Amino acid sequence: MKNRLDSTKTMDLKNPIELPMRRFLLSIGLLVCGLALSSSAQTQAQLVVLGSGTPILDPDRSGPALAILVNGFAYLIDFGPGVVRRASLASEQHHLDALQPSHLKIAFVTHLHSDHTAGLADLFLSPAVEGRGAPLELFGPPGLADMAKHIRAAYSKDIQLRINGLEHGDARAYEMNVHEIKEGVVFQDKNVVVTAFAVPHGSWDYAYGYRFDAPGKSIVISGDTGPSDAVARACHGCDLLLHEVYSVAWFQQKPQARQKYHAAFHTSSTELARIAAIAKPKKLVLYHQLFSRGEDPAKVLIEEMRSAGYVGAVVSANDLDIF
Repeated sequence: MKNRLDSTKTMDLKNPIELPMRRFLLSIGLLVCGLALSSSAQTQAQLVVLGSGTPILDPDRSGPALAILVNGFAYLIDFGPGVVRRASLASEQHHLDALQPSHLKIAFVTHLHSDHTAGLADLFLSPAVEGRGAPLELFGPPGLADMAKHIRAAYSKDIQLRINGLEHGDARAYEMNVHEIKEGVVFQDKNVVVTAFAVPHGSWDYAYGYRFDAPGKSIVISGDTGPSDAVARACHGCDLLLHEVYSVAWFQQKPQARQKYHAAFHTSSTELARIAAIAKPKKLVLYHQLFSRGEDPAKVLIEEMRSAGYVGAVVSANDLDIF
């Protein structure tokens, strides 16, 4: 297993507010131009919600996971519980070949909370059994290499038998190449430029959001974050902004200790209304949502944002939604 610390020059990871907008946007623009791609010659990017859930168990919402599809390639963001089966289901229901398990080769993780990473063993092993034929490429914060190393060690007997036994598995598929990243451009190929930016997530040392620039579409994913202007700067009129959120009504029902936790680690609907008003995405997609009780909790969440003054296009995501 390879472990590489991305050499991109970055600023202080622990202060996500100090990212100069002009430099950030200029670097994105230059890199996108450098791809030399015409949107007319490429398939416009699609975002598929593989999991819209939280640590609260909900059988209708798998753990947080997203997929960006460009030109037949899939780029995953986070791998919560159920990620591979959700990808397989999306592939079947929406005829998306890129989400067949054997095609899942590249994944980015926002941070190392268990609800965002508990599906790593599944993402590593199940597509290998299905014939991935290549290592899993992983991008994420420091600590990801240790996580991957220990997962592979835990399944060493299984891996040995699948490669050397009657299955004659492809040894390349049972490897993970881990790229521990800093802020800045962390990945680029013929389809996408991926830029990481630091966000504040409570007491985590490292948590990231990502911006994907692809032909015809710009997509920003907040990851788990407290209120942060870094998200607004990264979006700056992007096509899609995927942002975590909790309902104020839900928050008010919680004991003080839980309120203290969520206020430090996450973003309320009213706080997000302010951020989205600055970011000005063409569409705001709510995911990783904590709802109030009631018949239509998603409606309540959006109404809270409207009451706080947000007038832009906004939707509450469900598993297998496509944008």
